[in-house]
Amino acid sequence: MTDTTDTDTTDTDTDTAITGTSAGSDRAASPPARLGGLLDVLDRADGLDPAARRLRAAGFGIFRPEKLRDALHGVWLGHPLHPALAQLTLGSWTSAVLVDATRSGDRAATVLTALGIATAAPTAAAGLADYSTLRDDQMRVGLVHALANWTALGLYSASLYARLTRRPGLGRALAAAGFAVAGTGGMIGGHLAYRKGAGANHADEVSHVVPSGWHPVGRRDELPDGTPVRRMVGETPAFVLRNGERIDAVADRCSHLAGPLHEGTVTGRGERACVRCPWHGSVFRLADGSVVTGPATAPQPRFETRTVDGIVELRLPGADG
Repeated sequence: MTDTTDTDTTDTDTDTAITGTSAGSDRAASPPARLGGLLDVLDRADGLDPAARRLRAAGFGIFRPEKLRDALHGVWLGHPLHPALAQLTLGSWTSAVLVDATRSGDRAATVLTALGIATAAPTAAAGLADYSTLRDDQMRVGLVHALANWTALGLYSASLYARLTRRPGLGRALAAAGFAVAGTGGMIGGHLAYRKGAGANHADEVSHVVPSGWHPVGRRDELPDGTPVRRMVGETPAFVLRNGERIDAVADRCSHLAGPLHEGTVTGRGERACVRCPWHGSVFRLADGSVVTGPATAPQPRFETRTVDGIVELRLPGADG
């Protein structure tokens, strides 16, 4: 007779490890779940809308020149600029608190505090430029994120003043308070980026979910000349535009916040044809999907096109078939 006790116990342990259904696992998972739920409350806090809309309007007003907005969005970098700058600001402040905690030198802590303050302005400018193109639910979270960071800036500024006026103990205390507030602001910023998708590339999954090979999307003579249409490649929507004999196709969901490009405005023809997203105005060159103007920083995935027996077919570049 075979003893199955060890096997059953192992299976149970494996199931518990995968699903987290034991009482102990439930207790361990509760704090993060409660924290996530608390942050989700911000998404629905429409009482923040008046202040959030005033801040968005300020962003539009301050950063009106297109080249300035694109620079702050990070179009030139191909990546949102705000998170990169935030690393310098928060890194400097975190280092200052670490120096304080280890009593490694008041001068070093003062310099690091000052560096964080100096980089806070461009960091905030890039964040405000991005903020002005968010959805309402994202703006609510972003407003609280900004308030936390501005509070941290005030505390670190007071810390710097205390250090410069030879009150290092007060300076260290204010820096510690600023670190706690900045950490909270950073956590809320992570919620905004990773759960709410602000700044993420909303078209990246196309290269992973579109099946390989060529996919028919309709008869060539049924495509209106000069007017974009939406066609499905598997389960992925594609923007398709016929200009005379030329057909261009890119992913239809804007890489910025997934706006429907086929509802946007097309300018130019041939290699110079571009589409402007109807939601936030990002402009993409259809020939290669590259970003012409932001707020998008990631290019649109492009499809190769061909016509076989009057049927237009699309595939991702380099795909088999």
